[in-house]
Amino acid sequence: MDRAWFRPQWHIYRPAAWQGWLVVGVCAAFLLQTFIAIDARSHSVSDTLYGIFPYWLPALLLLERIAAATSRR
Repeated sequence: MDRAWFRPQWHIYRPAAWQGWLVVGVCAAFLLQTFIAIDARSHSVSDTLYGIFPYWLPALLLLERIAAATSRR
C-alpha cells in the first residue's frame, strides 16, 4: 500500500484517498438503507433506535477497523 486511505484526525479518521471515500460511501448507503427499512415498520423513535442498533454498530465498527488498518500514523 503506497498511499493511506484514511488520515487520523483527533479521534476519528478522515478519508484521504478515493478508496477511503468509496468505503465511507458504501457504509453510508448501507446505514441509510437499513434506517429506511426499519423506520418504515417502526411505531416510535425508540423502535427505530432499537431496530437499527444491531446493524449500525457492527457496520460502524467495521468502518473504524478498516480506517485504522489503512491509515498512516
